[in-house]
Amino acid sequence: MRVILERSNLLKSLNHVHRVVERRNTIPILSNVLLSAEGASLEMKATDLDLEVTEATPAKVERGGATTVPAHLLYDIVRKLADGAEVALKTDEDGNAMTVTSGRSSFRLQCLPQSDFPELSAGSFSHIFRLDSVGLKGLIEKTQFAISTEETRYYLNGIYLHTHEAGGKLKLRSVATDGHRLARAEID
Repeated sequence: MRVILERSNLLKSLNHVHRVVERRNTIPILSNVLLSAEGASLEMKATDLDLEVTEATPAKVERGGATTVPAHLLYDIVRKLADGAEVALKTDEDGNAMTVTSGRSSFRLQCLPQSDFPELSAGSFSHIFRLDSVGLKGLIEKTQFAISTEETRYYLNGIYLHTHEAGGKLKLRSVATDGHRLARAEID
């Protein structure tokens, strides 16, 4: 993989992606960010196995490929580079290391294979629905009081959105509970 991109674009994307990665991690691959270069963009992906963040940024891809590197280390390096700098990311032939080059600075980072990075995709969705922001806001406001805030019952810390057929019409329903209260709202 060989990619050249602007520091500002890389830093902006890394800033969003690296926040998911915990500094102290018992599973080494979760400390890394997956970099995939293809076409005219560099895609970055990070996960903590509960949440996955993916972001793409424009780049000049000279040779496509994918690898993983330590997220916080890459972020710290790019953050300290000069404003307006051009950054080159290049993996070795064997894929065990990546070189980050900008101006007279050069850094060599250890890589882990792309195949070790966890894939969190849950498959395809059973329903797709479109609604305006006012409708979504209304559903959230009508059910948010019943969302649990207990960390031990994390599975109740959200709103369940699903479709429901009533009178031959599909409706979007939101449901939330904290184990004591239950809230439900619907829109056409």
